[in-house]
Amino acid sequence: MINRRDFLKSASLLSLGALAACNSKEATPAAPVENKNKGLGLQIYTLGPEMFAGDLSANMKRIREMGIKNLELAGYNAESHKIGEVELADFKKAADDNDLKIVSSHVTPGVLMAGMFQRPGAPAQKPKTLKEMVNDVKEFWKPVAEDHAKLGVEYLVQPMMPPMTVVNVETAKDFANLLNVSGEVVKATSGIQFGYHNHNMEFAKVTADSKAAVLGDLFSGMGMRDAQIIEDLYMDNTDPANVIFELDCYWTVMGQQDPVAWLTKRADRIHMLHIKDFMVLGASGAMNFKNIFDKFYANGRKYFFIEIEDTNSGKQFGRLEESAKFLNMSDFVK
Repeated sequence: MINRRDFLKSASLLSLGALAACNSKEATPAAPVENKNKGLGLQIYTLGPEMFAGDLSANMKRIREMGIKNLELAGYNAESHKIGEVELADFKKAADDNDLKIVSSHVTPGVLMAGMFQRPGAPAQKPKTLKEMVNDVKEFWKPVAEDHAKLGVEYLVQPMMPPMTVVNVETAKDFANLLNVSGEVVKATSGIQFGYHNHNMEFAKVTADSKAAVLGDLFSGMGMRDAQIIEDLYMDNTDPANVIFELDCYWTVMGQQDPVAWLTKRADRIHMLHIKDFMVLGASGAMNFKNIFDKFYANGRKYFFIEIEDTNSGKQFGRLEESAKFLNMSDFVK
C-alpha cells in the first residue's frame, strides 16, 4: 500500500533539494541575490487586522518595499461598501500612492452562504436549494461588480463553496450553474472577469447518488463507481468565458492532489495562483514551488498572490517579509 508521503514524493509535491547536492568537482554556484523587481502579489487576508492597524498608507508602503506590486483584496463588505472599515476611494488612493495595483478581490455572497442553513432563533423555514438561489445571487453581484469597477480590478473571485447538506454530482452541477450566473452578471455589469478559488474540499469525490463527499486522493473513493472530483465538475460545467479558476496550491496539496498536474490538465482554466505554505513560504520544504511556477509561466499566466494563514497572530508582517524575500531570491520567480 502506498502511503501519503510516498504519494507526495512521486507527485512532485515535495522539494527535492537534497537530491541536487553539487558535485565536489563542480564550481560553487553564486549566492542568490534578492530581486525586488518581480511580479509578486499579496492576498491582503494574509495580514488580517495588521493591514488596517495604524496608518494604512504606511502599511501599503511597507508592503511595496518588500517588492510586492499587486494586491488581491479580502474584507469587502457588501452592506457598507467598504474594505474593512475603509472607504473604497480611500483604499484605492492608499494603494495608488504606493504604486500598488489592485488586481483582484475575494468576495463571498452572503445570500449564498446564509441561504444554506438556519439562523439561531429565526423562524423555522426550509432552506433554499441552490437552484432556488439563482435570482438572489444575481442581485448580490450587481452592486458588488459596480463597486469593484471603481477600484479598477480585473478579477472578482468567489473564495469558497457553500455548505451543502448533500454533496453529489447534481448539487456540484447546481453550484457550477451559480458560478456561471455570477460570471455572466459580473461581466455584464462591469466587464470584470469572475473566478473561483478552491480549498481542499473541491478535490473530494462524489457520485450521482452520494450523500457526502470522500476526500479526493489516489486511494479514497476506490469503491465508488463513476466517482468524480468536485473541482472537475465545476470546471466541466462552467463556461470559460464566464468563469476562470484561481488555484490555491497549498489547499490542492491538502486535498492530496498535485498542483502541477492541475496546471497541466487545466491550463486553459487556471489563470491565477495562491502561493502558500504551512506558514512562511519555503520554510517547510513541502511545496515544490519551482515546478509550480515553471508550469504556471509556461501556461502564459502571470498573477499569483502570497497568502499566509494564522491572520490574528500579530506576526503576519514579519512572516510576509520572510516569504517575499524567499520569492525575491528564487530564480524561478519572474
